Amino acid sequence: MEAQATIHVSDAAGDVSALVAKPKDAWAGYVLAHGAGAGMRHSFLEEIASLLFDAGVATLRYQFPYMEHRKGRPDSPARLEQTVEAAVRVANDEFAGKPLFAGGKSMGGRMTSQAASRVVLPGVRGLVFLGFPLHPPKRPATTRAAHLAMVTVPMLFIQGTRDDLASMELMREVCAPLGKLATLHMVDDGDHSFKVLKRTGRTPEQVMGEIRDAITAWMRRVIEGAK
Repeated sequence: MEAQATIHVSDAAGDVSALVAKPKDAWAGYVLAHGAGAGMRHSFLEEIASLLFDAGVATLRYQFPYMEHRKGRPDSPARLEQTVEAAVRVANDEFAGKPLFAGGKSMGGRMTSQAASRVVLPGVRGLVFLGFPLHPPKRPATTRAAHLAMVTVPMLFIQGTRDDLASMELMREVCAPLGKLATLHMVDDGDHSFKVLKRTGRTPEQVMGEIRDAITAWMRRVIEGAK
C-alpha cells in the first residue's frame, strides 16, 4: 500500500523520509504531518492513513528533520514550516491532478497552518487539523491561533471535547470570526489523542471511523464548492 519517498527540505536541513499511499481510484490527496512527540509511523497516523486509503484518499506522511535525525527537540518554526512547503511540493508531483489538502496531528497541523498563513501552498484546497494544539495544558489561551486569520483556504478542525490542549469554548471562539472558512467537528468525549472513556460504549474503531467520515465528507464539500 505504501511507497517510501525522500523529501529535500533544504541544503541546511537535508532530506527527510516520507510514506506515500495512493489508492487506484484516488479522488483527493492529504499531506499529513506528525505531532511533536511521535513520527510519521505513529499508530494513529498509520490508522487514519489506512482508513483514508480505503475511502479513496491518497496520503503523504513525512518526517520533520528533528524526528528524522532523532533529535530531542522540535526544529525551529521556520524549519518546520519549510518542511511543510517541501512536502506539499512533493505531494503535487505524487498526486498530480488530484485536489490536495494538507495538515496533520497536533503540532504538524499547526505548522501547516502557519506555513499557509505566510505563503500559498501550491494546489492545497484546504487544511485538516487532527487535534489543533490551541494552548498548553491548563493554560487556556488563543494566541497560537492568531495567524489563522491570514489563511485563505477552508479549514477543518477535528477536536476531542476532552482535549486538554484545546478548550472547546476557546475553539468556538477561534472559529467564529473565520466564518465559512472554519468547520469545527467535535469528537464527543475524545481527548487530544481521540481516546474516549469506556463508559461511552464507543470503540476506538468507531471513533476513527467518525474521524475518517468527517474528513472525507468535508473534503468532498470543499471540492464541490470549488467547481
